Amino acid sequence: MGERLTFIGVGAMGGPLARHLAQSGANLTVYDIDVAAVTELEQYGAQVAQSICEAVAKADIVFCCLPTSREVRQVILADGGVLTHAEKGTLIVDTSTVDPETTDEVSAACLENGYGFSDAPIGRTVDRAEVGEALFMVGATDNDYGRLRPILGTMGSTVHHCGGPGAGIRTKLVNNFLAIATAQVSAEALSLGFAMGLDVEGMLKVVLDTTATNGHLARLWPVKVLSGDTEPGFTIELAYKDMCLVTDAARQSGVPVLMGGVARECLNLARRRADFGGRDFSALLDVVGEMSGLSHLRAKDIQ
Repeated sequence: MGERLTFIGVGAMGGPLARHLAQSGANLTVYDIDVAAVTELEQYGAQVAQSICEAVAKADIVFCCLPTSREVRQVILADGGVLTHAEKGTLIVDTSTVDPETTDEVSAACLENGYGFSDAPIGRTVDRAEVGEALFMVGATDNDYGRLRPILGTMGSTVHHCGGPGAGIRTKLVNNFLAIATAQVSAEALSLGFAMGLDVEGMLKVVLDTTATNGHLARLWPVKVLSGDTEPGFTIELAYKDMCLVTDAARQSGVPVLMGGVARECLNLARRRADFGGRDFSALLDVVGEMSGLSHLRAKDIQ
């Protein structure tokens, strides 16, 4: 991998991705305002930059993995940001989950000023990223996708080319709409069954054998909330942020998303209860249980 790579934002999700790059022997420079996060990556061979200027000055490709639209605009577009210091022709890749308007704004600014741009938001949870199983939804030209494909394949296990710049983040919102809203429905359904005297194993045995099945019930929840683990892989707070992006995008597109609005407000209620905002979003099951006066639902054979 001869490209000179920079990774800006090496937190909970960006950190594992950057680590996989460093472990592959990539020529990698990392930058983050969290000194501990970048220092940890030094042991894997990454070079640590002290500023955005230093990080991007000689990069061929710059990856960003940042919390919100605000940070993406600030890091890439603001004075002193990536476009101020990167060489013309550098490919900027944003893996953050932001609103499509931000992606379009950044893409236009990059193209107008002589830079390439791709959006490549990440699917799957942090624990999957830790073991190299992240999924990328890429919006890029065919040429840029061909250039990025092997690099993204080093950071994760699955890469989808969704279309041109901007298609990645729009696909991510559709994906997260289904994933997050389904989690709320699954939490309510299992809680109802529990309140009616059913056991978790019996319910799962049936629903996993019908079209009612989904990834939460089949794969995620058995190793998370149903086994008593609500340590965050993807927090309720982040799920709420993403559902706000979904409903905002729907409003801009003129598409009514009635279930999306309900799911967003359920997440809003959940994040305001005790410390639920920082828990894994599978803990929606515990939120519904508490609101219903039920004890926490757990599966006996996977505790």
